[in-house]
Amino acid sequence: MARPADLTVATWNINSVRLREDLVMRFLVEQNPDVLCLQEIKSPAENVNTARYDELGWPHHAISGQKGYNGVMILSRLPLKVIANRQIHGKNEARHIACRLANGITIENFYVPAGGYVADAAANEKFAEKLAYLDGMVRWTSAEPPRKTILVGDLNVAPLPDDVWSHKQLLTVVSHTPRETETLEAIMAAGRWTDITRKHIPDGKLYSWWSYRAQDWSKSDRGRRLDHIWASRDLAEFSSGSTILRDARGWPRPSDHVPVMASFEITALSQ
Repeated sequence: MARPADLTVATWNINSVRLREDLVMRFLVEQNPDVLCLQEIKSPAENVNTARYDELGWPHHAISGQKGYNGVMILSRLPLKVIANRQIHGKNEARHIACRLANGITIENFYVPAGGYVADAAANEKFAEKLAYLDGMVRWTSAEPPRKTILVGDLNVAPLPDDVWSHKQLLTVVSHTPRETETLEAIMAAGRWTDITRKHIPDGKLYSWWSYRAQDWSKSDRGRRLDHIWASRDLAEFSSGSTILRDARGWPRPSDHVPVMASFEITALSQ
């Protein structure tokens, strides 16, 4: 029997942390992660009710927030220290925060721009902004090769054919175009990152997002895997599992994304 994981990390685009505070609380109680990284919190830091999370047992938090949109947040059982708040594409937006845990592991929490609806950088400024952000991530991870690092977030790219409901039909749709998937591959190669979820679930369709537009999201099941957990090579070998909590898409007033979790057995990892 495998021993319990030493560290469990979760990521979730919550689509407004204040509106879905009760869902965050439910997830923490039911799944009990050590670290929960949230994206699209849509709130300034001072308006997030962190006291509720303190009372539950997640008293350590780091927030980079904005009013009404964007925003990232880390909740942790373990002490953490903010070490970076990067502007990857040169714009003053709350899309990243990095923290270091007491055990020396770094958590990088990203919210990549969605990119709008038209997959043409010349015609769609939002898509151009997304591509610039992804290109910036290539430069960042090339310049700072990761060590003892877990990268999580809503990367807004479904990289593999089985990460979308129809590879052929979505090749021209933002989030699965060749330009996006190839750049995500370049980020992974530059940092020698391992996709932890696909390491443990290598085969079959796998989604973390379903559109609000679907009348019955579960029946139509037209999803995309936009939310990711990666690890640097020195940590990837210690990963022990990954899950996507599909059922959360059916919770009351849900986000259109669901939590992704990964566990690591890191006792033997040298400090």
